[in-house]
Amino acid sequence: MSINEHRRQTHNDEIKQKTQFGKNSKKVQEFNLPNGLKILVKEDHRAAVVVSQIWYKVGGSYEALGITGISHALEHMMFRGTSCHPGAKFSQLIAAEGGRENAQTSQDYTFYYEELAASQLALAFELEADRMRYLQLKKVDFDKEKQIILEERRLRVDDDPFSLAYEKFAEKAFLNTYRNPVIGFAKDIYALNVSKLKKWYQTWYAPNNATLVVAGDINPTAVYQLAEKFFAGLSTSVIPATSSETFTTSPGQQEIIIKLPAKLPWVLLGFRVPSLVTATPKWHAYALEVTAAILSSGRSARLNKKLIREQQLAADAEASYDLYNRLDGSFLISAIPEKKITLNQLKTALLDQVKQLQNTEVSQEELIRIKNQVMARQIYKKDSMFGEARELGLLETIGLSWKLADQYVTNIQAVTAEQIQFVAKRYLQEEKLTVGILEPRNMHEIT
Repeated sequence: MSINEHRRQTHNDEIKQKTQFGKNSKKVQEFNLPNGLKILVKEDHRAAVVVSQIWYKVGGSYEALGITGISHALEHMMFRGTSCHPGAKFSQLIAAEGGRENAQTSQDYTFYYEELAASQLALAFELEADRMRYLQLKKVDFDKEKQIILEERRLRVDDDPFSLAYEKFAEKAFLNTYRNPVIGFAKDIYALNVSKLKKWYQTWYAPNNATLVVAGDINPTAVYQLAEKFFAGLSTSVIPATSSETFTTSPGQQEIIIKLPAKLPWVLLGFRVPSLVTATPKWHAYALEVTAAILSSGRSARLNKKLIREQQLAADAEASYDLYNRLDGSFLISAIPEKKITLNQLKTALLDQVKQLQNTEVSQEELIRIKNQVMARQIYKKDSMFGEARELGLLETIGLSWKLADQYVTNIQAVTAEQIQFVAKRYLQEEKLTVGILEPRNMHEIT
């Protein structure tokens, strides 16, 4: 056996061991309260700790122009207190027990989490149940928080050429509400007020729009009883119908040139593609997942090997695809050119890599190697209790089932070279392409 074959066999054995560990670990148990709260519990007794996450089906893609950023703003205000736990009491109580807590808002969800000693799970439930329906939204608090959010936007978007360029690109590339930034447009943030926040909070923050996920050194029945104690008495809300926009029409190939005071030029290609939620059949999405990895997973991936090391056209290049979107999304390929390489040259080189996927089947050796990398990356995420819980909550919140978590490896293993070529031909078409060009100001030699 050669050295490379030995390494490949060792890597495959590691994946099998990790997969087998998943099969032998405790199964997820699902409970439902009469008020609509779904509870998912995953036992994991490796350490006497617990992760508690509460997921709400609301985020940037639920927002209309004029109120962009409202989900993110409300996330900030969720740490401003209730009448029972005013001000920063929430965070102080968690910290006093040696725990940590935080939150995240995305296009498709907002979730909050606590990591604590398993014996302190009741504290996390008490605090989250309290602020699910009894948050105090005060003008004086929001006036302060709004300034923090605007500063966050300045640092993360307005003063970051790549982020600002992507925002302008997304406005053109997406045909659904993914065109709006999660943090919100500045003019919309300025226009937000407590009245709008209260309406948003009362609508979306309710047990029948939430999933509670718990992973750790716990007993599922005890978790359910504890959840019943704290959450069962919370009132429900009338949840508005949400958009299920898909790309039924295409405006054809588009290009946007963005001129900003940046140090480096950038090319961004975005192809309109389905997610696992919207794909029919579902294997299309898994094939797109593997396709992105063929281009961009590791040093041996095609963009790195061809464009960076061999042809020396790019200083950096990557591809990405988000399998877990609520709506149709984009297959993105981006690159920064090497000195003396024009943006048009780099764009042509990126499209050539797409054409190779369309015209020539991936070899079995390359496909096996890439699939092993994709599966390993997903399996290793489950090494942490947080990662286990996050996957369950994400799947449920975007409209899939947590049961798909155990099917990921099987579905990736099933992807064939023919399927890779099929999705490349079907979805990575130039009529479904938006090209974003970031041209640094005062760099006229770059075209």
